[in-house]
Amino acid sequence: MRTALRGWFGAALFALAASAQGQLVIGQVAPLSGVLASTGKQMVVGGDIYFKHVNATGGVHGQQIKVLVVDDAYKVDETVRLTREMLVRNEVVALYGFAGTANITKLLQDEILEQGGAALVAPYTGGESLRNPFNPWIFHVRAGYADEAEHMVQQLTTLGMNRIAVMYQDDGFGKAGLAGVEAALTRRKMKLAASAGYERNTDKVDAAVKTIKAADPQAIIMVAINRPAAAFAKQYREAGGGGQLLNISVVDPAEIVKLAGLKNAHGLGVSQVVPYPFMANIPVVREYQELLKKYAPNEQINYTSFEQFLGAKVLVEGLKRAGPKPTRAKVVKALEGMERFDLGGWSVGYSPTVRAGSKFVEVTVIGASGKLLR
Repeated sequence: MRTALRGWFGAALFALAASAQGQLVIGQVAPLSGVLASTGKQMVVGGDIYFKHVNATGGVHGQQIKVLVVDDAYKVDETVRLTREMLVRNEVVALYGFAGTANITKLLQDEILEQGGAALVAPYTGGESLRNPFNPWIFHVRAGYADEAEHMVQQLTTLGMNRIAVMYQDDGFGKAGLAGVEAALTRRKMKLAASAGYERNTDKVDAAVKTIKAADPQAIIMVAINRPAAAFAKQYREAGGGGQLLNISVVDPAEIVKLAGLKNAHGLGVSQVVPYPFMANIPVVREYQELLKKYAPNEQINYTSFEQFLGAKVLVEGLKRAGPKPTRAKVVKALEGMERFDLGGWSVGYSPTVRAGSKFVEVTVIGASGKLLR
């Protein structure tokens, strides 16, 4: 009882302090340790540089943005626990930038987002379970895994490749990608050459390498995060596998090169769901590069941080439209009213019945120097 009272009293004090200081409080649960730690770090960097910029230029209706960031280590139970704790705090007006299809699906299944009534903006996942059936709480900035799978299968079949395999993480994330590839093949009256999973939160892919190499596919689409994707590329290539390797968007190519070695990573295709951030040919990329250099000078340009930068822009626009005294409900209403929001040469759009802000997909390739090429 005393612990509960202390927790309530602390939250109440924080709420008073936040109000007194004119703060808008955002909650972010991110994988800052464990197998997705490098991705989680970049997620935080991308939002942080934009929120710092907004605060330095007057805030939102004169209020400063404060982001509460906590680490779930990519563990579903931790995501659930930490999100519950966030949403108990009345001063938290919105959630931002979570990761993991299985993690966020559990939030929906347990009705945590519904009970909390807060928008979750720019989750780092394209899982279909978060899009269908429709739910009003999640505002996606990125295309879904089904969109990515369709684009990759289209490219491969155009090149005459019809023996396609899938290596996937054995959870909601991996199965969403697998289902997307199977659906894309079915539309073309084709079937998978092979599929093999690996256990979540590990990089144990030996069995998957053996199964897929035995099927001799022309291409392998990986629905995997950094470490297992790199482990598969390394082991598959060293075992003599010659199929074209591709991975869904949620990997850091620099990390893949580091872990797998350039020889094994060279030529690996990575689907992308936001514009190419390495060339400042549209205003929002120039803005991202400038703010990254200003507020995080030791960080490199990165797709993950750029995606979360875009998500931060969407959230801030929602906060602006929600007015000087935003509530969770006002933020949801404001976001769904953004039918076409131009972030600077790239747009997203929402409505009362649409939460998928973009369908943009393109494929990049790890080049001979280890850099990503379009």
